[in-house]
Amino acid sequence: MAAPMRIRQPRNFRDRKDVLNELSDAELIKRYRLDRAGIMLVTDLVRERITNQTERSRAVTPEMKVLVTLRYLATGKMQLCSGDDLGPSQQTVSRVITETLFALSRNEILSQYFKFPVTLENCHTKAVDFQQIAGFPGVIGTIDGTHVRITAPKEFEAEYVNRKKYHSINVQVVFDATYRILDIVARWPGSVHDARILRESSLNQVVFGRGMVPDGYHLLGDSGYPCKKWLLTPYLRPQPGPQSDYNRAHKKTRNVVERGIGQLKRRFLVLHGEIRVTPTAKVCQIIKVCAMLHNICKDRNIRIPAPEDIDEPAEDIEEDYDNAPLAVQQPPLPPVAPRPREGLLYRDEFVNLHFDNDE
Repeated sequence: MAAPMRIRQPRNFRDRKDVLNELSDAELIKRYRLDRAGIMLVTDLVRERITNQTERSRAVTPEMKVLVTLRYLATGKMQLCSGDDLGPSQQTVSRVITETLFALSRNEILSQYFKFPVTLENCHTKAVDFQQIAGFPGVIGTIDGTHVRITAPKEFEAEYVNRKKYHSINVQVVFDATYRILDIVARWPGSVHDARILRESSLNQVVFGRGMVPDGYHLLGDSGYPCKKWLLTPYLRPQPGPQSDYNRAHKKTRNVVERGIGQLKRRFLVLHGEIRVTPTAKVCQIIKVCAMLHNICKDRNIRIPAPEDIDEPAEDIEEDYDNAPLAVQQPPLPPVAPRPREGLLYRDEFVNLHFDNDE
């Protein structure tokens, strides 16, 4: 007896909502962190690379791919992207996000939105903005490291355990006074010290190391960094008078980077929870793309949605990873060359010149 003929069932497609035309800019910002024009701008950056080479009527459009990716970055929940009237299945969502992140994280795209000041005119503009905060002269950026929590990787797992005893990527970031990101390094495991990340970075080896930035302009960093002619750190035991005045102005000005990191993580909640994707190279793509999108939001004067307006926050978000009590103290710097005196002497001269009110 012949086997019964199998009848192929028709595929059921969910209706896809035309959110770009149905939602207002305010609603788009709430869900995707960008307005319609911003979403189209991002789509146009990668349109050629993410357009399907197919004639199928149900192919996912570049606009839809960008919307799905933005939704994931805004919420940290991949399942929301398939249950958000956008249409794609969970399997398609994962593929679309991977494809779009890869396209957006290419250097030729990122370099358009991370511009470190190297001309005298640009440095002067940055310094004027910073000096309005606390009277600290010559500052073009504030630098710090922040940890982005990840799931335990399969390879070199122990290297990703940071001083707070969770797995992370240690991200170096520089902000200007308008909370725009000037430079970001997202590739180092959580156990790596901030000072080493700086030492290996292009900021140290190229931008400042080769004298691209005019003399007299600096970054501000905390005491975890070595004091240099171009990187001013606070006094660990300041004397009353100019040194204490310097430390107070330094702290108030450097606080820009802490607030900037807070803005970045509140805008894109994927960075505020645990990123549950592998491998770690994909996590680094997520971090860099979020930083680029943050700058696009700044360019377009798009504010972070108020907490009550942010729906579906990411799971397992703590109050503030970076200000949580430390499980252990910051580990000492590795046993390399001692901290050069040149930077410390320069700081003393800088303080005497700019913070000694008796002169």
